[in-house]
Amino acid sequence: MFVRKKKNRSGATSVVVVDKHGGKFKELHTVGIGYDESEIERLCLQGQKWIKSHLGIMEIDFDEADQKELERKNAEAVLDNIDGILLNGAKLILDKVFDSVGFNRVEDDVLRHLVIARLCEPMSKMATADYLKTHFEEDVNLSKIYRYMDKLYNAQQEVVQRISVEHTFSVLGGRVEMLFYDVTSLYFESFREDDLRSPGFSKDGKTAETQIILGLLVCENGYPLSYSIFNGAQYESYTMIPAIDDLKQRFGLDDFIVVADSGFMIKRNMGLLRSGGYQFIVGGRIKKVANDVEKWIKSIPHEDGQYHEKELENGDRLIVTYSSKRATKDAYNRNKGVERLRKAYASGKITKDKINKRGYSKFLKLDNDVNVSISEDKIKEDEVWDGLKGYVTNTTLPPSEVVAQYQGLWVVEKAFRISKGTLETRPIFHFTEKRIEAHVCLCFVAYKLYKELERIIETLHMKMSVDKVIKIAKTITTIRLRLPLNDETITRTMMLTPEHRSLKPLFDHLGV
Repeated sequence: MFVRKKKNRSGATSVVVVDKHGGKFKELHTVGIGYDESEIERLCLQGQKWIKSHLGIMEIDFDEADQKELERKNAEAVLDNIDGILLNGAKLILDKVFDSVGFNRVEDDVLRHLVIARLCEPMSKMATADYLKTHFEEDVNLSKIYRYMDKLYNAQQEVVQRISVEHTFSVLGGRVEMLFYDVTSLYFESFREDDLRSPGFSKDGKTAETQIILGLLVCENGYPLSYSIFNGAQYESYTMIPAIDDLKQRFGLDDFIVVADSGFMIKRNMGLLRSGGYQFIVGGRIKKVANDVEKWIKSIPHEDGQYHEKELENGDRLIVTYSSKRATKDAYNRNKGVERLRKAYASGKITKDKINKRGYSKFLKLDNDVNVSISEDKIKEDEVWDGLKGYVTNTTLPPSEVVAQYQGLWVVEKAFRISKGTLETRPIFHFTEKRIEAHVCLCFVAYKLYKELERIIETLHMKMSVDKVIKIAKTITTIRLRLPLNDETITRTMMLTPEHRSLKPLFDHLGV
């Protein structure tokens, strides 16, 4: 639509509103007739106003004093009708990721709320209830949380792990090739023991507190598959086979290669791996081998980038590599340790003050000093192994691939760092088996969402960490505005800063 001026035979000018449709012009409205330029200009302005009115456009002249007042009143009316302001940018993202993994198949929103809160602000269950109320307006009281944790343990744990496995398979194209296993300890702020909680070797240096052992199975890129919980006093190496067997039986997985560090290379485990038909790659204990194998290892040239292979008596392959960088590190660590010993035992005696007083050692009594010296021969013997690393496998993979896959164990270590650090899985404050296992399950689901969000961010080439994305998203607000006359409420998520707008590709991808 536009305003047209037409010259009449009388010399006057008609001002009309014209619309073009289908290649044809049609006069919609005659504004009037003008006889001089000022009158014609006035009619043209009237025509423009008619067009705006016809299209439903309201024009406000903010330059005028009365219109300024109207603007102020309109703004105040909008502010008065704000029904709520939510700091829910992170929740909007994580809700979509939660659904995309498939956890929305668990028909209970409490799982969603607890997992998202764990990712946004890990804290106690009591504090979580308050956080959900103040930030997301989700009314989930503490008793409801505890009831749900019991329900999660009794009925939903299996469903949650199955969803995780199915999603991982879909992401990896239907097949898991490598299965990485490792364990960690999770301690309690308690000394009370029961069937699950016991003191044991703590990776957190908690020698007196009770703990549990958590075994985690992940695949390529650190995607979590399943977890297992063991008594805190359980010998770590004995946890691997039960965890792998359990995964295979529950989810029907096969044709994968188990990857684990040398701590799991005990005779019992190796026998069970072979008898179970598993393929494996484990760290080799090259200092504890047969004499002929030791002699062969010591004869290997100290050259970087070379792979040396020997078949063992049981048919397994031992692959050994040398790294000058590793050799430097080995020498540095040994020299540092020896120097510490030289300072501690400079007198050549072990005295009472040198006894470790931790744990039950405090009950030891030392009546006479004991002579002690540093064996230079043993130091020389240890130097021979600097830079050497062994790998044992029953696969047919090339040596370079065996080493590369073993080095992928860092993904499990990273998973534990995220779980213990970002998600604050420990210390655990629950004391019943049901709620301990439910707590671990919640943290497992949270880690699954963390990894899926990480994958999406990488797919979008955003060059940001998950922690950074969540930190920014937590400052994004959603305003809820009430429209009394329309009897409805509208919402708007506000991306006000450059940091907020940097997340727009992610919001668009997820359909937020």
